[in-house]
Amino acid sequence: MSTPDEPLLVDGTYDVFIVDATVDDSGATRSVHLDLTVISGPSKGEVVSVAAHGLLGEEFELLGMPGTLVVADGRPEFRLDP
Repeated sequence: MSTPDEPLLVDGTYDVFIVDATVDDSGATRSVHLDLTVISGPSKGEVVSVAAHGLLGEEFELLGMPGTLVVADGRPEFRLDP
């Protein structure tokens, strides 16, 4: 478990799937708040929250979708797997 000063996930590439999605259309651009579960490696089972911009799909369509989370310099980038 991480402490407040250390990131939940270290830099690297993680296989994940979406366990929760909430669409936010209130701003100038649509964002989707995602809860992702890591499905392999030493961080397996960890749940991380990210905000995605430009991600299409409704909340119910995104649930259970696989993806890849890349953390570089402590910054996460999520993409859906084809």
